[in-house]
Amino acid sequence: MTDTLLPQEKYLESGIHIGTKMKTPDMKKYIYKERQDKLFVLDLKQVDERIKLAANLIAQYDPAKIYVIASRTYAGIAASAFSGIIGCNLIKGRFIPGSMTNPARPNFFEPSLILVCDPKNEWQAIREASATGTPVIGLCDTDNSTRFLDLVVPCNNKGKKALALIFFLLAREVMKSKGLIAADSEFGHTLDEFDVPLEALESSDSKPEPKKEEEKEPEEKPSAKKKEEKPAEKEKTEEQEKKPEKPAKKKHSKKSSKPKSTEKGEEKKEKTPEGEPKKEAEKKGTDQG
Repeated sequence: MTDTLLPQEKYLESGIHIGTKMKTPDMKKYIYKERQDKLFVLDLKQVDERIKLAANLIAQYDPAKIYVIASRTYAGIAASAFSGIIGCNLIKGRFIPGSMTNPARPNFFEPSLILVCDPKNEWQAIREASATGTPVIGLCDTDNSTRFLDLVVPCNNKGKKALALIFFLLAREVMKSKGLIAADSEFGHTLDEFDVPLEALESSDSKPEPKKEEEKEPEEKPSAKKKEEKPAEKEKTEEQEKKPEKPAKKKHSKKSSKPKSTEKGEEKKEKTPEGEPKKEAEKKGTDQG
């Protein structure tokens, strides 16, 4: 390879040419060969040429009207460094439908050019750009479709190092195409700015705020328990006071009921024997008379 942006060894180290195990008819012409492990390999010559074409196209537009759509994490990291150098816009994460077609949305924008990092994940943005007549540059792997794309850049659009190298070269070539720098040595940025280590990503994701919340929770719980225990103790004391009163009333009622019934029975028994001799005496008196 002659007159390339980088030596072939640098391209191979980044894995920019390594595709997937799937091949679409649209990407067939960019594939160099198929490896023994069934992975398709992209043609490095076409990769280099397409990066140059993409940089020249980007340099023709106002950076304020250029939007980079990056739904994947690694693409967002490299694209953020690119947008900071070039001065273009960046949309990381999920693309909200209607952003380019519905003026009523608060996030509505009208770009002059968009660059998508994965046509599969960012298909909605491609459709809206096509509906509005906006040109689209697409970073395409071997398993992507090139439908509605105006310029295809064949590359490994999933690898961290590959994406870092792509956006590094795009930023440098855009600066050269605009005449801001005359040689590669004048580009005051390094590849490390586009390739963030995984340790830095993990440290940025792990925030100290949730730890503080965990410390606060055990302090609030015991106070709540103590407050709940006080009314529980009051209820217990009230129940204990009520319990002895109820059985006492029942015992008195039972005792009072039993003797009453027995006294009445005894009175009846006493009256009957006394009543019988009176009646007999009256009968005797009548007989004597």
